[in-house]
Amino acid sequence: MKTIYFDNAATTRVDDEVLKTMLPYFTENYGNASSIHFKGQEAKDAMEKSRKIIAKALGAKTEEIIFTSGGTESNNLALKGLFFWNKENNTGKDHIITTKIEHDCILNTCKWLERQGAKVTYLDVDEEGFVDLNQLEKSITDKTIVVSIIHGNNEIGTIQDMEKIGNICRKKGVLFHTDACQSFTKTFLDVKKQNLDLVTLNSHKIHGPKGVGALYIREGIKIVPLMHGGGHERKIRSGTENVSGIVGFGKAVDIANKKNVEKMIKLRDKLIEGILKIPKTRLNGAKEKRLCNNINVSFSNIEGESISGYLETHGICTSTGSACASHSLETSHVLKAIGLPPVQSNSTLRISISKYTTEEEVDYFLKVLPGIVEKLRRMSPIK
Repeated sequence: MKTIYFDNAATTRVDDEVLKTMLPYFTENYGNASSIHFKGQEAKDAMEKSRKIIAKALGAKTEEIIFTSGGTESNNLALKGLFFWNKENNTGKDHIITTKIEHDCILNTCKWLERQGAKVTYLDVDEEGFVDLNQLEKSITDKTIVVSIIHGNNEIGTIQDMEKIGNICRKKGVLFHTDACQSFTKTFLDVKKQNLDLVTLNSHKIHGPKGVGALYIREGIKIVPLMHGGGHERKIRSGTENVSGIVGFGKAVDIANKKNVEKMIKLRDKLIEGILKIPKTRLNGAKEKRLCNNINVSFSNIEGESISGYLETHGICTSTGSACASHSLETSHVLKAIGLPPVQSNSTLRISISKYTTEEEVDYFLKVLPGIVEKLRRMSPIK
């Protein structure tokens, strides 16, 4: 049975070109990038080349990119680093603003920081998942350190208006951080044009390797490091650099292109149109400003997990939400925030495609899904 992988918001397959670029850094160019001999400098040069590629893709300076182990670490570094710098320097600032639809690693970081004395405001969103800009502006005080708002939502695909949010933050004199793990290379992102001060990125959502990410930190911003050691990454993130991973990350960014995005948009729209032909279905998230690879749909009176399970018997891999929270039986906090009742939230399926998705795979999915939904609705005690 052929496998159809529709869970690319969880992770993506490594591109063949990316893998080919990485391999020499395991077996030939394996030096430690901090070593001063030629083997070390060989590794360092490759790492700096990747840093330059990623910086250029963001409209940033090369030295503003700090490599990490991934999105979770970058998000923790951004928020904890800023909070503790302000605490250590007695600035009197202890307030963080975020939203109710952030990735778990932002929300759990904020909850932990609240126990360390931080004050956190969790902004509401409308039924499509957009932040209320008036509420944002009113929430900013003279104690606010940073506003942290996800760019493209990992569950419902809604893309926030970075420029408008960035303008509010700049006008009010507060820092603006965004988690752009799902959106990077898939939609417009420019740190200068959107007034972004810190940006979280990762590699494995864009056909790069797992275990590597980055944090853009605008020049002049001070943060306290989480990792203490030999002072790697401009003394912000100690630890021997994952050179092969960083090389792969850089290559994944380098080969990302608009043609693939346009292809995904076309297939995404075909999937949405086909799925919504099934009675009693609802698209979650924005209809227009949406990630090119994200489809999130609720089916009345049946469980998303059951749909996913039946699809798997046809070789189709999907998700009921964020992979990071898939072990949890709780209703999605994102779907709750956009106003979905628990019954509808639990009937949700997330389909996320990639540049490798084919029209044939989409057609096959749309062929088998209606029968699965009909069968489960017949079996459902809820009518």
